[in-house]
Amino acid sequence: MLLQCLVQLREYLNESKIIKMKKLKLNITRVLVAILVLTSFVACDEVGDTDPGGTSAEAFAGDWFISATNPAGAPVSSHLLFSTYNTAANDNTLWLDDHNLAAAKKFKVKVTFNNDGTFSVTSATSAYGTKTVTITDGKIEKNAATTQGGHTVDKISFKAEFSGEPGIIYSYVGEKRTGFLEDEY
Repeated sequence: MLLQCLVQLREYLNESKIIKMKKLKLNITRVLVAILVLTSFVACDEVGDTDPGGTSAEAFAGDWFISATNPAGAPVSSHLLFSTYNTAANDNTLWLDDHNLAAAKKFKVKVTFNNDGTFSVTSATSAYGTKTVTITDGKIEKNAATTQGGHTVDKISFKAEFSGEPGIIYSYVGEKRTGFLEDEY
């Protein structure tokens, strides 16, 4: 009889532990679901201004196909890919970059631009070497060029004088890259 009572007590305690464990698991599950639900509501909350804004140079930024001529008007390069993009300072400066592709005339310089699309720089050291470049008569004109595919795009033009050839001024003219296959060179 005593043995039977001990067995029943043991079974009761085991059942009690199982019930407590089930309740604990249920409570943990409820807490986790509650946390999940609450974080999903908080994650969807838009706080403050979500517009990242732009840069001061965004109207003039882009890729360009540019051709260069020497002072006599003879072609020096044809349809090279240049880029204009903002500097880290985000002031009225932008990079004018030929991606180190323009043969002996390679340059990447910071130019100062105005809201009317004009830009220039005097004796700027190229990021691709020790030579300096002076950019004059720089201008980006909206919808002033036509691509070979017939699209109307922005036009860029400027004159450049390099420290290795003082007094010799090269002319650069090009159009903004569209990304369309028929406009690629």
